[in-house]
Amino acid sequence: MEGTRREDIRPGLTVMVELEEHKRSGKLTGGRVKEVLTTAPIHPHGIKVKLDSGLVGRVKEII
Repeated sequence: MEGTRREDIRPGLTVMVELEEHKRSGKLTGGRVKEVLTTAPIHPHGIKVKLDSGLVGRVKEII
């Protein structure tokens, strides 16, 4: 499942995110959502979240 709709993302979900520093390479990092940062209902590049590890990135896949 893609991570472009805010209603699909909630704290506790395991997701794959693309971190800001990996934008060009497309490398994904896995983690559990701690907080949803995007306020818009839909974002074409993925909903921005903060992971339990403290990393911030855009959701590319929901596991």
